[in-house]
Amino acid sequence: MSTTSPLRIVQYGLGPIGQATAQTVLEKSDAMTLVGAIDIDPDKVGRDVADVVGDGVSPAGVTISDDADDVLATRHPDVVLHTTTSFLDGVTDQLVQCARADAHVVSSTEELSFPYDRAPEASDRLDRVAQEEGVVIVGTGVNPGYAMDTLPLTATGVCTDVQAVHVERVVDASERREPLQAKVGAGITTESFEEKKASGTFGHIGLRESLLMLADGLGWTLDAVEEELQPVHADAPVDTGFRQVQPGKVAGIHHSATGRIDGQPKLTLDLKMYVGAGESYDVVTVEGEPPIDLRFRGGIFGDTATVGMLVNTAPLAAKAQPGLRTMADLPVPRAFATKPVVEAAH
Repeated sequence: MSTTSPLRIVQYGLGPIGQATAQTVLEKSDAMTLVGAIDIDPDKVGRDVADVVGDGVSPAGVTISDDADDVLATRHPDVVLHTTTSFLDGVTDQLVQCARADAHVVSSTEELSFPYDRAPEASDRLDRVAQEEGVVIVGTGVNPGYAMDTLPLTATGVCTDVQAVHVERVVDASERREPLQAKVGAGITTESFEEKKASGTFGHIGLRESLLMLADGLGWTLDAVEEELQPVHADAPVDTGFRQVQPGKVAGIHHSATGRIDGQPKLTLDLKMYVGAGESYDVVTVEGEPPIDLRFRGGIFGDTATVGMLVNTAPLAAKAQPGLRTMADLPVPRAFATKPVVEAAH
């Protein structure tokens, strides 16, 4: 397998994030080559991927196929960028399929970001297959993958002592794609919210994984992990262009996770994601020596940041030690194949 530029990339899944990821790969043609695209949507199969990902994109010469085995066998990717679903049990076979084709896998599957607690058997299987094939399988994205795990871990890098880490993330879902607005329940009733919550597949996926990655990275053993998911209600009408939310209806979610040691909340992750939030921001607070207080004004815009993490992790995964990995196992994430704009002198 070649790990030199340009990386041969197959895009597996062409929903909104997958389309944006494929388009970014096409734009970085000096360093990455899109050699295949996989999706089961009959409206996409058989079309040139450039025809699907957006206006103004030149034909790529890559036809979307619903035959993953054929694409993987004939296109010989170095890395598969995998963007299909949030839940590990629905994609484990897909991840194995990619690894058996001698390809590294960088996936946006949220439960893959730190799967050892939730899915130990699947984790063992994926690690075994990846090591047998000499490839890396890793889950990443903006959250989980960066904002509430990799970023706060990196923030502790200058600390000689850490007593606690607190992360707060507020996302105005009005600015995000429609599937995310649906994901947080914008516009539904409180009763519907509670029904969806009971299914265990509603709201933000991956907060527990972020908390456990953070604890593992710090070498801390948590006595207890607590999660709470509550609705945020609209106090004024909100029209996002996709959804109309009336006062009193659900605007989104307030999801928190707490890791306790000796009864004390040493790790806290607090996520509010709802339409009409107004100001988006991310805050990382480290109680330590020295103390750290980071604030991202305007927040980390999740759609483009997820694409960035997928694309930027590809070259890191291609050079990492084979096996099932997390973002904490890889080098510090950084932008890949970018060029500074130099303004002409006047």
